[in-house]
Amino acid sequence: MSDSDLMFRPAIELAEMVRSGEISSRELVETSLERIEELNPALNAFVDVDSERALATADAVRPGDERPFAGVPIAIKNNRPVQGLRLTYGCSLMAENMCDYDHNITRRLKQAGFVIVGTTTLPEYGILPTSEARIFGPTRNPWDLQRTSGGSSGGAAAAVASGMLPVAHGNDGGGSVRIPAACCGLVGLKPSRGRISAAPELGDSSLGIDGMLTRTVADTAAILDVLAGYEPGDATWAPDPSEPFAHSAGRDPGRLRIAATTLPPVPEATVDPLCARAVSDASELLRSLGHEVEEVDPPWQEDGLRELFGAVFSTHIALSIAYSGMVAGRGVDGISSDDMEPMSWAIYSMIQKMNAVQGMGAAVQLQAYARRLVTFLAPYDALLTPALAERPLPLGTLDTAAPEPMETFTRSGLFTPFTPVINATGQPGISLPLYEGEDGLPLAVQLVGRPAGEGALLALAAQLEMALPWAERRPAIAQALLD
Repeated sequence: MSDSDLMFRPAIELAEMVRSGEISSRELVETSLERIEELNPALNAFVDVDSERALATADAVRPGDERPFAGVPIAIKNNRPVQGLRLTYGCSLMAENMCDYDHNITRRLKQAGFVIVGTTTLPEYGILPTSEARIFGPTRNPWDLQRTSGGSSGGAAAAVASGMLPVAHGNDGGGSVRIPAACCGLVGLKPSRGRISAAPELGDSSLGIDGMLTRTVADTAAILDVLAGYEPGDATWAPDPSEPFAHSAGRDPGRLRIAATTLPPVPEATVDPLCARAVSDASELLRSLGHEVEEVDPPWQEDGLRELFGAVFSTHIALSIAYSGMVAGRGVDGISSDDMEPMSWAIYSMIQKMNAVQGMGAAVQLQAYARRLVTFLAPYDALLTPALAERPLPLGTLDTAAPEPMETFTRSGLFTPFTPVINATGQPGISLPLYEGEDGLPLAVQLVGRPAGEGALLALAAQLEMALPWAERRPAIAQALLD
């Protein structure tokens, strides 16, 4: 196995190699750092690279270390605190903000033995499904450098797809793990609401949740076992699974009843024929595996739903903007349009005009909608949709400085109509890179499970992975280093 090939191996496998003494953690981390040095100038996936501390941490890992991922390099998306590194949210107000504590995610990954090599890029405040923050510049897709790697966990996806890392952290408030996974040919799971704690800052989160960008379902399941679980002070949390997710992912899913649709939740969205064909092909694959697949039209083109989700999502963004103002010492009222991209300012200004009753009312209405959709899907074990409605967008398509910046926000929903609704319902959803399009880009589908049903969803995803393996695919920019 060449050094360059190491970062394409599953994290589970790499940890076992370290445990057995076949390779050292330092060798893995050095390989990751070398790949970052070679590829990051072209891809722009990293905010900070923490080489010195990463190597020191790696040197402390010894053969026989029983932590599940001891010695394996990883990166944290730059909207979660890592002690001693900058936390920017992709915004200029926090560009030099240094963290003095670890987020729950960071702490759990460290405790599992992962070695943090740095932090990855995102769009300003994590708003868009493409990662082109003004303070960072565009993050590029390893499969086509003129296209987006997705967002908001675009840096994480670019790093894993190109082989800078075996896995990377992300989070998902409207598709921000599943979208970049689809753009870059990776596995991206949005866990059930409450499965992973938002500690220490929040008691819970109605839309957003953390996750991982990986190459295999097995890695996704095993890392979910590390991240899942109650933290003291959580206001809400998902029920504990009956067994580890890694065990569930290895089980035969049995014969399932699966709903399939290409009807976009956003009525104005047009589904690319390749994206629609992926659902058709996946439906046939599922039938060949013994499952019952039924075409359905979910009740998700309701009048005002898009605006409702936008209001709730934008409220979360406005709170992040207000927080950045406090971090910068400006307070809530001391920030201006000069401090952020025009689209962020437009969202902040819009939400400031909304009173508390209107904000709470939007959240309640969205919950009522989500309940109707979950009830509609209750007879089915899973739902199959396109992961994206379009192929990965050319860089610059979503311009946050457009004359009417909210039009950019609206336009982004046409690219990703199938993901935000699953944040509203709180169900687990996973993007799987089952196919490759004639354009040479990954082509993914989304599978949605029952509430708190990650185990069954992972078992189904693993069955599809076995039927159509994808982990050995390499973008040209990565393959050139392997040849």
